[in-house]
Amino acid sequence: MVAGLIIVAICKPERRRKKAMSIADVVIVGGGVIGMLTARELAANGSTVTLIDKGELASEASWAGGGIVSPLYPWRYCDGVTALASWSQNSYIDLCQHLKDETGVDPELRQKGLLMLSVEDKQEALDWAHRYQRPLEEVAGDFVYQREPSLKKGIESALWMPKVCSVRNPRLGQSLKLSLDSCSKVSLRPFCPMLSLAFEGQTVVGVNTPSGVIPAGKVILCAGAWSGELAQQLNLDLPVQPVKGQMLLFRAVPGLLDRVVLDSGRYLIPRQDGRILVGSTLEFKGFSKQTTEEAYQSLYQSALAIMPALADHPVEAQWAGLRPGSPSGIPYIGEIPEYRNLFVNAGHFRNGLVLAPASCRLAADLLLGRPTIIDPAPYSYEAPRLDRMH
Repeated sequence: MVAGLIIVAICKPERRRKKAMSIADVVIVGGGVIGMLTARELAANGSTVTLIDKGELASEASWAGGGIVSPLYPWRYCDGVTALASWSQNSYIDLCQHLKDETGVDPELRQKGLLMLSVEDKQEALDWAHRYQRPLEEVAGDFVYQREPSLKKGIESALWMPKVCSVRNPRLGQSLKLSLDSCSKVSLRPFCPMLSLAFEGQTVVGVNTPSGVIPAGKVILCAGAWSGELAQQLNLDLPVQPVKGQMLLFRAVPGLLDRVVLDSGRYLIPRQDGRILVGSTLEFKGFSKQTTEEAYQSLYQSALAIMPALADHPVEAQWAGLRPGSPSGIPYIGEIPEYRNLFVNAGHFRNGLVLAPASCRLAADLLLGRPTIIDPAPYSYEAPRLDRMH
């Protein structure tokens, strides 16, 4: 049974009920999709949760990303990422449908598939698909143009993943906020930064904020690109760093593009209203979210190279977000051994939305001491990782 089905059955809306300020079973630091889905999982089990964030909920990478529910070139990732992605992909349809029914906000999940052009390591991709039983095949150019006639000329073949979904991530964030706000077991506290952790010896007992201490049985860091900085306050080496990604948004028309297309590391993502996202850059610029003309031109030319017809449609917006970069793109999920009652769910790099349902279910399993959905070993704080980043 997927996470969304469990939660809907347990966490019923109680919109006007006042939430008591008592000791929370869990305080979650970070209100992106990872933090909110973790809260949803814990509340489904009956835990009381206080979720805090330095700003508005779902306003950082959860808002800025593209929303492809698959790693880009998934065969190039390690087994740990594949395990999380496979579980999440199988749960997203039910999760989004339940959120829509519960809140009235449609996350706009689209299961239209993914076309990958100009792939050099096709055999590795096909071998990976066979090994993991994932739907992926090589298709001819005619197949591509029957589905996307506006793509560039000269496509002779492509890789096709028919089950890949995309989600409109800002609306997913809105839906999750409404869901949690209606749940009596969850207290949401945006614009409430964590200043430090509160301790009794080596045991974490709460979170210090500008408005005082929030006591907690357990604390979990879900602060995305800021998780590494928070860990440094505890002299912990959590190698999660910000990696900037810039994107463009074309105001196109419905029907121009119907599915996600990936070519030479750049992608086009259609929305139901016809808009098309183009992404993304990969920049190690600290916490700066400044957009640049250089990135604009690079993304614009990439978009027209994939779909020349976009030249007839205006660019509506450019923005930047900060991914939580981590070695090998493997998130850290589980308890931090130096301190009692301190956990982490961070470092998803380019795949936060992709891996979120499985990561948050696994984090909840570990927090609650119940059997885990998958082997947690690859995600532990002490697990070895390669230094490279995807």
